[in-house]
Amino acid sequence: MNLLFRHTRPLRLVLPAVALLLAYTSRSGGGPTVAAASEAPALNPAQAEFFEKSVRPVLSNNCYTCHAANTKSAGALRVDDLQALLKGGRSGPAIVPGDPQNSLLLQRLLTDDEKHRMPKGDDPLQKSDIDNLTTWIKAGAYWPASTDSAEPGKNAKPVDDSKAADSKPKVKLVAKFNPDPPKAQLAYFEKNVKPILASHCYACHAADTKPAGRLRLDTTIGIETGGNSGSSVLPGDPDKSLILVRVLQTDKKHRMPKDSDPLTADEIAKITTWIKNGAALPDETEKLPPLSAKLERTYTKLKAEHWAFKPLSNPTVPNVKDTKWPAQNKRGTASGDIDRFLLAGLETKDLAPVPDADPVTLLRRVTYDLTGLPATPEEVKAFRKDHSEKAYEELVDHLLASQQYGERWGRHWLDVARYAESTGPSRNIPYPHAWRYRDYVIDSVNKDVPYDRFLKEQIAGDLLPEGSPADRDRLLIATGFLAIGVKDVNQRFEARFLMDNVDDQIDTVTRSTMALTVSCARCHDHKFDPIPATDYYALAGIFTSTDDAAGVNSLMGGAGLAYYNAKDLLLLSSATTAPSAQEDKVAKLKADIASTKKQLDAIQGTPDGLVLGPDKKPKQLTLGLKMLELRKELLDLTDPGTRGYGIHGAREGDIADTSVRVRGVEERHGPTVPRGFLTAFQVPGANPVNPKQSGRLELADWIASPQNPLTARVAVNHIWQHLFGQGIVSTVDNFGIKGDVPSNPQLLDYLAAEYIREGWSTKRMIRNIVLTHAYRLGSTYPERYKDIDPANYLIWRHSPRRLEAEEVRDSVLASSGRLQLLPPGAPLPQSPAAKLKMIELADNGKELQEINAGADNSNDRSVYLPALRGITPRALAAFDPVSQTLVTGQRDTTIVPTQALFLLNSSFVRVQSQNLAQKLLADSSKADRQIEEAYLRVLDREPSKQEIVRDRQFLAEYAQTYSKLPTDVPAPPVEVKTSVVKKEDDKDKEVVIDPACQVDQTNVVPVDPVITYRSPQEAALAGLVQTLYASAEFQFLR
Repeated sequence: MNLLFRHTRPLRLVLPAVALLLAYTSRSGGGPTVAAASEAPALNPAQAEFFEKSVRPVLSNNCYTCHAANTKSAGALRVDDLQALLKGGRSGPAIVPGDPQNSLLLQRLLTDDEKHRMPKGDDPLQKSDIDNLTTWIKAGAYWPASTDSAEPGKNAKPVDDSKAADSKPKVKLVAKFNPDPPKAQLAYFEKNVKPILASHCYACHAADTKPAGRLRLDTTIGIETGGNSGSSVLPGDPDKSLILVRVLQTDKKHRMPKDSDPLTADEIAKITTWIKNGAALPDETEKLPPLSAKLERTYTKLKAEHWAFKPLSNPTVPNVKDTKWPAQNKRGTASGDIDRFLLAGLETKDLAPVPDADPVTLLRRVTYDLTGLPATPEEVKAFRKDHSEKAYEELVDHLLASQQYGERWGRHWLDVARYAESTGPSRNIPYPHAWRYRDYVIDSVNKDVPYDRFLKEQIAGDLLPEGSPADRDRLLIATGFLAIGVKDVNQRFEARFLMDNVDDQIDTVTRSTMALTVSCARCHDHKFDPIPATDYYALAGIFTSTDDAAGVNSLMGGAGLAYYNAKDLLLLSSATTAPSAQEDKVAKLKADIASTKKQLDAIQGTPDGLVLGPDKKPKQLTLGLKMLELRKELLDLTDPGTRGYGIHGAREGDIADTSVRVRGVEERHGPTVPRGFLTAFQVPGANPVNPKQSGRLELADWIASPQNPLTARVAVNHIWQHLFGQGIVSTVDNFGIKGDVPSNPQLLDYLAAEYIREGWSTKRMIRNIVLTHAYRLGSTYPERYKDIDPANYLIWRHSPRRLEAEEVRDSVLASSGRLQLLPPGAPLPQSPAAKLKMIELADNGKELQEINAGADNSNDRSVYLPALRGITPRALAAFDPVSQTLVTGQRDTTIVPTQALFLLNSSFVRVQSQNLAQKLLADSSKADRQIEEAYLRVLDREPSKQEIVRDRQFLAEYAQTYSKLPTDVPAPPVEVKTSVVKKEDDKDKEVVIDPACQVDQTNVVPVDPVITYRSPQEAALAGLVQTLYASAEFQFLR
């Protein structure tokens, strides 16, 4: 099958079938309303037989694919449950018991309009099937009171129409198998049944394939757990076992084995006998080796003794000798108490704090720490004039109330959340809607959402009570925390793909909130921390019961659009009121795609396909590009994300415990582990996992509990690290045995307890810390201190730090007057990546070039730049930007020559230097005033007299030299290399021109723009400004 066409199939599934049904029927006034149905009465034997033989198979074979509990329920309609049918979809009931004529279900099955007829994209139902449904509805649409296929609906969380395709929980039906069947029955399976499965089923349902319907029939656990439709075998009940239902189908389209001869009567009889006698299966569960006696003793000791697992203490604030040194701020006592804990530690070492920082240094420090931006010249002058205690408190409150505070501290959390807008390695597929999660974080930080609530929203927002539609949307967006991790979309085996995603979620949740390396227990019991593999898989069961609605597929090879699954996205509330796609345009586009495909198939891989057309390109390339454009246009009309209401997030999935994967290998299953939490420490009052839900809600409560010994400690340690350069526990992402011990354990527990007492308010905690005397210390380094506490663990001075990558770029833009302080596209913030279709970001391809050019030319804050994995904006690359692949509580900091080279040579810095020079010239014609303003804007201080004299001389000499340079020097040409890349489809062995590798994908040798100065004075001033940018004083915060 042609690769380009094969990947258009997901697009036709984007249009929910029943949404079209309801749009069609609503034009004629819709169907009648139906009162809420009462409990279904008991069926007589004849009714039960008729339903099971003549009604359920019609619904399951033709409708369940799009309208069942284990699907996204197109049009918000389910047909696998009587109550769901009576309630119907977005336009009302699907059936009217006793009235077939007014039942929408039958109207759609009988319509002559192929665009609206169901089943969508398939042949019409046979007359006998229609007659059976009509008879059933006319007789009252009876339904068994309790059936296997209806069980999911019975346990599912009620969902109203506005929540179609989002957070609907569903419980996967798992049959009960005898764990110890008779040996004779096992022998019967091995001799009579297994060979049938191997001959007829393994081709599509085994380990060396991508199991169709996620069903594997080559392992015991595969048969027991089943696939998308639940268990394929119900022990003791052949009539309800899906495996027999499918092999007995008379319709070739639905009969198994697919595209093959039907099973013989003898083979069917053997399978029937096997199921009727209990469906005996061999025990393939691998036994886990028990914990060694040594490791068990170690675990027991660590659980009792490791400091991080002990409950929070309530330390007494110590007395100090120098009672005047601690802060005496008026609003509360927390700042003074923090100072007393620090000073007590210093006094035990016979040390004293160094003198305070000067007012301008303190202003620059607190402004960068809270907003990531420099102070304005006006703020510098005002604080120099009045730097009283009151003025400092008012400054801190002003900074905490600013939009820039949320952007700075939101960026800290985005580091921890490994935020990015693409999947990462193998095929780098964008997350076009991830910006919604980024903006959720910034907004939450600015609103000071309590940290415990902030965590619950991100782990289980879809399960929290909701108010308005806007509240619901916000909670769904918050779950993007779980969805936007690294994904190897080239993983051929879906089970491995899913477990890798689960591992990413476990690692992100546990390290970001509790600083534990739980993922080390995926393959074996943790070697250092008391986390056995069974604890890991207790957590894994919670996330395997969660649907990762990231909107991407996993497959081996294919064009970029094949990785996009629009149906998998969560939807905003506005999706229910959004205008439907224009059906005539959709139909025309599909026809155009089919016509283009036919033309392409005729010449694909033939000499005619390589003949150049009028556009000087091979004809097959031109047709391939045309089909890609048509598919993108179809996406614009049908994709909920493109139309503005798609979300990457999480929702409830198939609810079930999971088994230990021996050595972390997906195909090696050990014992099943009940869903639960870590056993390394106790959280009093924690609720166990709700068996009808995934367990994410209980996990979120367990993590965010005040009784959890880790969560508050980890949170305040992160805050301390961002304000003092290192945490009280220096390994901020590891509180385990291999992490460092706290430098001041009493202070850590005091801060954690105070954090909880203050309602988990991050703003209050930051305010308490920056108002301490310790925060206001200078950076001097007395000689004798280096032998006692060279790393400054005791906080006897304020350690200098280098500006982070975003701070460097934003500061250059702010000082030049070009920084845009409003979010991009306000009041509807977006990211440049949001404009991308879901296609692969090929190295230096057209889309990537556009993104990089947009980032280079953007004046927005760096937090709003594209955050694509493996693709760093050039203005950030030299200063250790976050990797975006793992939880990062503390970034690496290097000081290397390339940073100085960037500041002295990059076009970004040179252009912004020119911009500031032009502003200085426009504001004043006096050199001394220009120098003073340049220092104020770049370094947040006024120059000394010596610096003015020196810089005045520099400007004069530079201008004189520049005036003697030749003019009209032509810019060097841009060298362009082009190539056309061909790929070969692994399955069909057809040569396919991949549209992602077209002539437009050029290797462009970047050439910096030639900067032309309007005068020697402007050139000189730009040179001075760039020198200030390149100075250590600009790059480092004291």
